[in-house]
Amino acid sequence: QVQLVESGGGMVQAGGSLRLSCAASGRTFSSNAMGWFRQAPGKERVFVAAISRNLITKVYADSVKGRFTISRDNAKNTVYLQMNSLKPEDTAVYYCAADNSYYVPRTDYEYDTWGQGTQVTVFS
Repeated sequence: QVQLVESGGGMVQAGGSLRLSCAASGRTFSSNAMGWFRQAPGKERVFVAAISRNLITKVYADSVKGRFTISRDNAKNTVYLQMNSLKPEDTAVYYCAADNSYYVPRTDYEYDTWGQGTQVTVFS
């Protein structure tokens, strides 16, 4: 089991960038697929991006493809989400999640460990 703590959220003007980090504790980080989800006020939590445990496979929601990049450093037990060209509709609480699987899930119910979330606010 891993424990997850997100950081890096904040307020940014549209067109700007932020990098989110998710630090994991525990010895099993490298055996987990890692995902990022987000939840806007009054809306359901939705998939943003995910990366396989061997760093080979990365998947993105269509809404962020070409703007966001997921990466991970297994030596540092950390997964990142680089967010560029931010839009007001990217405003949400962003959560990282872990799943002890070989493939890369896109649905939240497949992930068994979650962080507490970090707020991202994009203003125009």
